[in-house]
Amino acid sequence: MTVRNHMTVGVETAGPDTTVEALAMRLEQADVGCIIIEEEMKPVGIVTDRDLATRVDARDRPASDVLAEDVMTADPVTITEDADVFAAPRTMRENAVRRLIVVNDSGTVVGIITLDDLMRLFVDGMDDLTDVIDAESPTY
Repeated sequence: MTVRNHMTVGVETAGPDTTVEALAMRLEQADVGCIIIEEEMKPVGIVTDRDLATRVDARDRPASDVLAEDVMTADPVTITEDADVFAAPRTMRENAVRRLIVVNDSGTVVGIITLDDLMRLFVDGMDDLTDVIDAESPTY
């Protein structure tokens, strides 16, 4: 199983010069928790809803004057789409993140995989195992 099989495609992206005001509107409209900041289709940062809540107020400027590059986490953690899906939680743990930007061999953004995606995968796997046990086990 690869990351490609469990990632979300069609992710929201923006440039470093996008205003925080525009980012906030896009987060709300798309109902997502982050926007990948990219230049030439390569990830250079990530802005989460939490970043907007904690970093914008600290700037003491209107959101229309603050840019993505001012609040983004630079050099975001990535994983390749061909990586084993079980490498994703290890990478998240090692880097203390809940989201990994998925890139292809050229480093271009192709999706995102989140802790929620991995939890769904593992819970579904446990459900399948439970079904096998229930079908094969005697009643008592």
